[in-house]
Amino acid sequence: MQTEAKNNTFDVIALCQAARAASRQLAQLSEAQKNQILTDMAEALIAATPAILAANALDMAAAREKDLAPAMQDRLLLTAERLQQLAAAVRQIAALPDPVGQIRQLAPRPNGIQVGRMRIPLGVIAMIYEARPNVTADAGALCLKSGNAVILRGGREALHSSLAIAAVLQQVLEQHQINPAAIAVLPDPDRAILLELLQQKAYVDLVIPRGGEGLIHFVSANSRIPVIQHYKGICHLFVDKAADPDKALALLLNGKTQRPGVCNALETLLVHQDIAAAFLPLAGAALAEKGVQVFACPRSLGYFSAAQAAGPSQYDTEYLALAMSVRVVASFADATAHIEQYSSGHTEVICTQDISRAQRFLKQINSAVVMVNASSRFSDGGELGLGAEIGISTSKLHAYGPMGLESLTTEKYIVIGDGQVRQ
Repeated sequence: MQTEAKNNTFDVIALCQAARAASRQLAQLSEAQKNQILTDMAEALIAATPAILAANALDMAAAREKDLAPAMQDRLLLTAERLQQLAAAVRQIAALPDPVGQIRQLAPRPNGIQVGRMRIPLGVIAMIYEARPNVTADAGALCLKSGNAVILRGGREALHSSLAIAAVLQQVLEQHQINPAAIAVLPDPDRAILLELLQQKAYVDLVIPRGGEGLIHFVSANSRIPVIQHYKGICHLFVDKAADPDKALALLLNGKTQRPGVCNALETLLVHQDIAAAFLPLAGAALAEKGVQVFACPRSLGYFSAAQAAGPSQYDTEYLALAMSVRVVASFADATAHIEQYSSGHTEVICTQDISRAQRFLKQINSAVVMVNASSRFSDGGELGLGAEIGISTSKLHAYGPMGLESLTTEKYIVIGDGQVRQ
């Protein structure tokens, strides 16, 4: 079956079949082979900086013409520095232990057979994303190291950038006599082609969408393949009554203002009533200086010079901008109840010097990442030691939180015997 795309025939099934064949080749590569390929990819990305930035300039010009939101333009933008970071992430992935082939829990049974579990690749992963050209390299590198082929479907906004990055990665694969379909690309972001891709359960093992809530709902609703879900990132900072105000202020400003358009940025500040009078004036002045629009509850409204009253749906809002919700809570229990009601399951932070309350928070809150006295901006695969992440799962099957190499594998049972037969 073929799909029409811009007056050209594009065979989605053939692409998926080629990726499946390439995945079998990747699964047989040694760790040393994969690490060398990744090292060469990092060097090739740096060498191709002028070509990649020229492609990105086309995407950025179109983004400005379409007046895309500042957060989306920030995600779309590539610079020489960001390409250096991208290459560094690829090198970090090369330096990580290879999970493929690891055996655990190998133990004898009473009849003498040994039973254990071995990590194996998932197979073929479809990566669906929007204005995030960095995902092209991150996903390609993570999938290669974990022995998976990947089919990349970037958004129209990042098409030139994604194709330029993918071309570099494919060139390195060919240099190593690896089927370039191991990092396959949909050259047309048309949704009809995406719909056809989402039906290919015979060839594709997992779909990972990264982008806006609308994209993820669309993929989840239309896919016949299992989907990793992450709808939005409503991240909370709870300033406990035992918080250090200086630490709390640093966590607030870093979490909200360093890069407000990303999913691990803070969206809601909760402040215990016993520390509100001391902390909120500091927060109000600091957020005003950074140009943050505040939507405040009645008890906190007076601490902010230009705040608006928080509406009924405010605490459900992922702003992805210099804006946030603020609420004073009467107790630790009220704070955790608020988080349980409004959390998207992404990342929650408590600032406290009380060890027992920190432990209660870690145990009680079940978001994908729970932090004590650390910025929500650390909720990232690279910062958590994964090298990079292919996505963040806020559903608990089969992965939860930032997904690195191990999340791109599964386990099979292995049995080693010496001629035993079942009685």
